[in-house]
Amino acid sequence: MTKILICGIGGKMGKNLVELLETESDAKVVCGVDLHAENCGKTPIYASFNDVSEDVDVIIDFSSPTVLKSETEWAIKHKCPIVLATTGYSESDLKLIDECAKKIAIFKTANFSLGVNLLVKLVREAAEALKENFDIEIIEKHHHLKADAPSGTALMLAESANSAFKNEKPVLNGREGAVGKRGNEIGIHAVRGGTIVGEHDVMFAGEDEIITLSHSARSKKVFAAGAIRAAKWICGKPAGKYDMTDVL
Repeated sequence: MTKILICGIGGKMGKNLVELLETESDAKVVCGVDLHAENCGKTPIYASFNDVSEDVDVIIDFSSPTVLKSETEWAIKHKCPIVLATTGYSESDLKLIDECAKKIAIFKTANFSLGVNLLVKLVREAAEALKENFDIEIIEKHHHLKADAPSGTALMLAESANSAFKNEKPVLNGREGAVGKRGNEIGIHAVRGGTIVGEHDVMFAGEDEIITLSHSARSKKVFAAGAIRAAKWICGKPAGKYDMTDVL
């Protein structure tokens, strides 16, 4: 039985995880960490990692980057792997994750959807085939409560496309004013509104033709299911950084 601590258990993704884990026979929630949530039912919820006393096999984090330091300190102390499902990390946060991955197993991806990870692969293959003959633009759409832009998935898609060009293309987030003609960049555009779960379009615009690769998530449960799959998989793995490619 995989014993899971959910960081951000009071949020929408945390609640989706709890709901899905109730149907799992080989994994369960043993506690949660959430600054704003209150205890409900049989699952204890703590405001800080310092208060956690349960035996935990793995952490799934759907909270925010602000908890990263205390979370990684607790995880290293207890030799507990982490599944990071949060986006919006700063450069210093990413460096901290790299350092911690030398001591514990850390699973980090911008998107836990199987379909999105397939899209990442297809985008790389398309960029390799089309090369400089096509301009690349990425449009991402999310609900009006999403705090960071562009989305982690959009950045992941840009990185995948850029790998076909030895990561030499600059990434431009939006355009405004008299910007002049388009350069050699990969453009990313963020749309926020309503209850959009997550939509990503990668457009390859060439001479007289356009190719668009798209993914649309209709429910947050696809991300929760992927995170649970990753949590089960990473238990027992040696220190290092892992992502959905390893699981698939």
